[in-house]
Amino acid sequence: MNKNRKIQSFIYTYAFSEEEHSLCHMEMRSLFGIESESKLIKSTTKIDPSRSPFIKERIDVMFEGDGLPDILAEVEQIQLFEETFKVLFVKINDLDQSEKIEYDKRRVIEREIGMHIHGEADIHHPDHTFGIVTMGGRWYFGKYEKSESVWFHHLKKPREYSTALSTRVARAVVNIAVPNPEGIRAIDPCCGIGTVLVEALSMGIDIVGRDINPLVTSGSRENIAHFGLEGDVTLGPIADVANNYDVAIIDLPYNLYTHVTREEQFSILQHARRFAQKVVVITIETIDEMIEAAGFDITDRCVAKKGLFLRQIIVCE
Repeated sequence: MNKNRKIQSFIYTYAFSEEEHSLCHMEMRSLFGIESESKLIKSTTKIDPSRSPFIKERIDVMFEGDGLPDILAEVEQIQLFEETFKVLFVKINDLDQSEKIEYDKRRVIEREIGMHIHGEADIHHPDHTFGIVTMGGRWYFGKYEKSESVWFHHLKKPREYSTALSTRVARAVVNIAVPNPEGIRAIDPCCGIGTVLVEALSMGIDIVGRDINPLVTSGSRENIAHFGLEGDVTLGPIADVANNYDVAIIDLPYNLYTHVTREEQFSILQHARRFAQKVVVITIETIDEMIEAAGFDITDRCVAKKGLFLRQIIVCE
């Protein structure tokens, strides 16, 4: 093995509202083990940018330097022959306002880089797309992949439920619960109409659903099938869950819209402790004492806001 081989790094750009700040940063911590105060993050972890509702694009870094001349010297190595390409200057960066590179200048830089690549430029249907981005005073160039807003396609479901999570929040919660899907078995034992299940299944995560309400389990199955996905949803109380799981996602029923009691909420947490190593709880109330009484340690948390409505998202292990 070549010890001098450079470790591949990736740069991700983010877009989120102020209300989403806390949730987005918790997702960052889960996916990358770090968070960034700017809307860029550099990591050696490679994930599909379409997994996150907040990531806009990913650059697989090929070259880096202190300025554009360093990048121009490096891209001379790219030999595409008959294949086509385009270069995109990523708009999101951490430059001070006085150093911002405006639209016209970005287009000039794109063309200048393109002139140093051996291949044919095609801005409409290129075989290869490259990105250039500035971050932390450095310039980075590499293969470019744009995020697809998969969650957006899941907004219109055949079956809806007024208190269900939004698809954006549900997708972020799934990433918090299952940052590395390989070999992980997950369960949503209070799945409702399946908002979390749809997001998880669309990412290829091994997850099953369950609910005590036959109306919502049938709705969950309908929603899953509507998006061409396959997933098991069973009817029954959480007390009857017999298998063990790596993680459970529980949008805790609350008595604002249901007749669930504090004792019943506590029972849900106790059963989750029995069959799951890790639990991500979504709650509208502060239930730290209840979580700890059920035998969990709280390892991370955030708040998801929507107007005046607040949800706490709590990681328990």
